[in-house]
Amino acid sequence: MPTSPSPRRAVRPPPGPAAAPARRSWPFFLLIFVLAVLAVAISALPASMVGRLLPAALHAEDFSGTVWHGSAGRITLATRDAGALEWRLQPQALLKLGVAAELHWVKGGFVLDGTAEWSRQQLRLSQLDGGGPIGDLRDFGVAPGWRGSAAIHMPELTAVITASGPEIRSALGDISVSNLSSPQVAAGADLGGYTLHLSDAAIAPDGELSGELSDSGGPLELAASLHFSARERRGLLSGAVRERADAPAALHAQLDQLAQLHARDPQGRIPVDLEFTL
Repeated sequence: MPTSPSPRRAVRPPPGPAAAPARRSWPFFLLIFVLAVLAVAISALPASMVGRLLPAALHAEDFSGTVWHGSAGRITLATRDAGALEWRLQPQALLKLGVAAELHWVKGGFVLDGTAEWSRQQLRLSQLDGGGPIGDLRDFGVAPGWRGSAAIHMPELTAVITASGPEIRSALGDISVSNLSSPQVAAGADLGGYTLHLSDAAIAPDGELSGELSDSGGPLELAASLHFSARERRGLLSGAVRERADAPAALHAQLDQLAQLHARDPQGRIPVDLEFTL
């Protein structure tokens, strides 16, 4: 007799990969929540709270706004008038448990913008860009009577704030002046423009600043190096200078007097070694 077909067994699909256990993401969300609460709290605090966090050498007053976005109308650095400052904190810095802010600094007609990162006693400034009349920087050592405009373009500047003032640890960029003049030089004639270039090795381990100084046009041709000790507030400019054909007569006369002390080289350049204090 014919046999009945055997029933087919149901084929089970191969077992798939075990479902991954749900990640416990609550610590991350807790951190975000804490940072959000912290940001709201900071935005509500008055700007004057910043004054309590400043080192002894730095004093601020005439506050307005909040800790998050505020200003100080008067700042003194080691008893010197340091102008006014506006800041805006960067929220992303809180994720790294740090402090960073966009800065807008004003002293008279001199304006400077940049970004600051604060860590303990160290201050790192980046993308510094601005300028103005050098006469408004007399409180920082510019000699009375000198006139002209300065421009600052510095990708990086790092300093440590001490009781006696800031100590620069690194500097990179250019500081330029234009339309420079002084009543004591060439009867106040326009001396042209000059640029101080600071490279990666601008700051030595002992804190001395070194840079290359060159002219950017005008009656004087200059190539020199600059060395400055912030601790002693003393500097030395060493190089050579030569007047151009269109230099004013008063400048020709002063350089001829200088050439009597330091003879010109075969190219007509006069060696200079000028010491100064700030």
